[in-house]
Amino acid sequence: MKRAFIIASVLAFALGTSAQRLSSPDGRLTMEFSVDASGRPTYSLSYSDKMVVAPSHLGYQLKPEDPSKMTDFEWKTPAAAQDAVAQRADLLTGFSILGTEVSSCDEVWTPVWGEESSIRNHYNELLVHLGQAKNDRCMDIRFRLFDDGLGFRYEFPDQKNLTYFTIKEEVSEFTMTGDHTAWWIAGDYDTQEYEWQTTRLSQIDEQMPKAIAPNSSQTPAGPASVQTSLQMKSDDGLYINLHEAACINYATMHLDYDESRRCFTSHLTPSASGDKGDLQTPTTSPWRTIIVSDKATDILASRMTLNLNEPSKITDTSWIHPTKYIGVWWEMITGKSTWCYTDAVASVKLGVTDYEKVEPNGRHGATTEHVKEYIDFAAEHGFSEVLVEGWNVGWEDWFGHQKDYVFDFVTPYPDFNLKYLNDYAHSKGVRLMMHHETSASIRNYERHLEQAYTLMNEYGYDAVKQGYVGDICPRGEHHYSQWLNNHYLYTIEEAAKHHIMVNAHEATRPTGICRTWPNWVGNESARGTEYESFGGNPVNHTTILPFTRLIGGPMDYTPGIFVMDLSKWVPGNTSKVRSTLARQLALYVTLYSPLQMAADIIEHYKEKMDAFQFIKDVPCDWDKSLYLEAEPGEYVVIARKAKGADEWYIGCSAAECGHTSTIHLDFLTPGKTYTATIYADAKGTAWDNNPEGYVITTQKVTSKSVLKKLVAGAGGGFAISIK
Repeated sequence: MKRAFIIASVLAFALGTSAQRLSSPDGRLTMEFSVDASGRPTYSLSYSDKMVVAPSHLGYQLKPEDPSKMTDFEWKTPAAAQDAVAQRADLLTGFSILGTEVSSCDEVWTPVWGEESSIRNHYNELLVHLGQAKNDRCMDIRFRLFDDGLGFRYEFPDQKNLTYFTIKEEVSEFTMTGDHTAWWIAGDYDTQEYEWQTTRLSQIDEQMPKAIAPNSSQTPAGPASVQTSLQMKSDDGLYINLHEAACINYATMHLDYDESRRCFTSHLTPSASGDKGDLQTPTTSPWRTIIVSDKATDILASRMTLNLNEPSKITDTSWIHPTKYIGVWWEMITGKSTWCYTDAVASVKLGVTDYEKVEPNGRHGATTEHVKEYIDFAAEHGFSEVLVEGWNVGWEDWFGHQKDYVFDFVTPYPDFNLKYLNDYAHSKGVRLMMHHETSASIRNYERHLEQAYTLMNEYGYDAVKQGYVGDICPRGEHHYSQWLNNHYLYTIEEAAKHHIMVNAHEATRPTGICRTWPNWVGNESARGTEYESFGGNPVNHTTILPFTRLIGGPMDYTPGIFVMDLSKWVPGNTSKVRSTLARQLALYVTLYSPLQMAADIIEHYKEKMDAFQFIKDVPCDWDKSLYLEAEPGEYVVIARKAKGADEWYIGCSAAECGHTSTIHLDFLTPGKTYTATIYADAKGTAWDNNPEGYVITTQKVTSKSVLKKLVAGAGGGFAISIK
């Protein structure tokens, strides 16, 4: 690791309210900080002399303390006590600058897996020490300014008058300078699985009722509340992204928009008690991030979210590996087969013997013979793992009233021979991937976690897909509260002790923690391919995700669908996948994940083995990534170099208007000749017209070659392998 670190301390205890200025290493970004006349911390951010964030306030509202427990003062009247309590709860005003520290960092670190094999972490830092005389409290705010954006967080030192405290609300503001175009989803404490909206900021409030899923059982955060990562574009061409990094021991942040001030304000997910978090000093908040550029491709290239997380806590990472897998899943999502063994709602206390007394439904997907077919296919075509959902007892009532104790994660159905299948898979050089659907019953999962991970070790599983479908049990908690975020991290830390990789679905949105815990190899946390079976994702969906959901980390999107009209093979399912086949191939490049699934059933791949070749070839770990063309909601074109090999892969995903590209191959090694295999939409192909039409062509190319007029149809794309 190369590292340069420079620190300069400014002991300026009389600074008071004087403004502090910080520039990015390349000088294009400038941040200013001060406290205003009321003693309120205030910052602003500019990019090439354009204001990005107008002066915005920072601070906290804390939950008032119980006067009866405050023994360090004597209260003459209840009113005086309440006034004092209110003052002590205020971490918004009355601050002065006690001192500052400035520093710089320039280092290169190596990720265990990722979009490149090395990442530069280069920033200038300003640490502001604030004092609040009326409460005799202190709070620090640390700013890190990179060439691609700003990160800041609150830090609470150990101190006499602030030890244990409860957050009423974090008040971090992001004041915009115009009525930007925004790509957003509704704020919600329990789901990110909404369709992306494209509106002006001024239209968020009026569009919100349409943005929330009809008959949703989830918990919307507020009338004008949106989730991060929030992508915006100003009328003068600036791309602005708001998110958070390193959300640890803290609630997930939403953003409330006030049109009268053109200002977003942080809104934390509450716990069951309604509080926003319980902390003990010394402690820190997550980083609040603002990524800025005049190029859309720079937003995709930013590594600021990862850089704001701590280095890996896992010393020996040799057991962590990128994985391509297939699985018994899509057939159940589409309704062809079932997770449950019987249609009878059996008691969750039933064991294997009792299950043998009930009538099988004949449609159970996770049978020994069926899984063997997938193992054979994986072995033949180079896939390292096979996911099997519905293998364990309890699915008959997994989402019902008994969900708080329905699964034990170790007992298989009678038609799933756990030991035999693992032995068979290992004999073929393949592993099975475990599935733990928790049904959002957190204590039940934690109660069984050690036993479940031990079973995985016994049978050679090294990866688990977790699910958190449904309302959280204990009742009243939310998927993105502090308590749940701590639970997700607990399962990751325990998994690391067992050398297990984790892919969490329906969990909190990623904030770059995969750098610190690289066994967290995947998340869902947005609408994935499964929604193509539930009526379809919007055509522009996969051109927005790289600017929003993927800013925080990789997504297990589960691409690779080859038959778009589900009614052809699933009676009663009239959904159509809103994509061309060529775009399904491109998604392996444009939607990054170290965990990539070939999601369709194996029969469909056998029918189109020429197109399936791209899925077989494309890696899921990279030395370098180049973001060639991009515009949120319209198109994304990305080129990636395979880790440890002189091979490149290019993907294009396009929305309703399609896209035509000209690609210069000057990133290839000079003097070498390569074979480019191009998988493209057939002429006239679109998501709603002959979506399975594709053409495959090959040509010799060098670093001087230019690929011209590569056409992606509406909802289409192209994928290229260059070897």
